[in-house]
Amino acid sequence: MNYYENKENIARVTTDHNVKINNRKNLEISGVKEVDSFDNEEFLLETVMGYLIVRGQNLQLKNLDVNDGSVVIKGKIYELSYIDEQQEKAKGFFSKLFK
Repeated sequence: MNYYENKENIARVTTDHNVKINNRKNLEISGVKEVDSFDNEEFLLETVMGYLIVRGQNLQLKNLDVNDGSVVIKGKIYELSYIDEQQEKAKGFFSKLFK
């Protein structure tokens, strides 16, 4: 029984991705596979829709539910951006070209 419950949770994590911001102070994200790195100004999250960078001020990880794939971040939110592999490759190429 426990195996099937975990299997359902994994399926939910791999399919749903939602982002909810309340007053630029509370950010709820679902569909998070992994928190790669974070500090008080930037979070790097691997989601089911690609890598997500959250930038802000006084950012704090308030809740992390590994089974559900949800993260809650509090602080002043300035920016959310997704990074695709192709974007990263292009950015690397142009940064080398214009050094």
